[in-house]
Amino acid sequence: MTSSILRRRAAGAAVTVLLVGAGALATAPSAAAKANLLSIGKVSRSSGGLQVKVTYSCDVGMDHELVANATMLNHSSHDQSIAAGTVKKDHLVCDYENHAALVTMRPAAGAHFDKGDKVKVTVFYFDNDGFRYGDAEVVAAL
Repeated sequence: MTSSILRRRAAGAAVTVLLVGAGALATAPSAAAKANLLSIGKVSRSSGGLQVKVTYSCDVGMDHELVANATMLNHSSHDQSIAAGTVKKDHLVCDYENHAALVTMRPAAGAHFDKGDKVKVTVFYFDNDGFRYGDAEVVAAL
């Protein structure tokens, strides 16, 4: 056999491997590609503090909580208002699909949020081992 025939066979084998790999990716469940994602929707004031609408997806069997933190941006150094809220793991639906959660954030003692305040809201997953992942962040005016 000549070297050009061997090169063509090797190239054909490489193309076959690539096509088989691409086919496996194309037929894989699309949900696996979007698991453990977070996106932040509307941030608003509520009677007890702040609320944030979060769209999430998570892997089946995940053992984590969804946490939301808010920090006022237009504040003085001695008047920093913060708030936090959590959705416990037993209230999360983890099936690779997108779900919505309304997270109520309670302000820290002495914190206050008024209409027109700018806040930075961060949402993330927190697991039992103390790892934080899937961060999403937005700045919003109340």
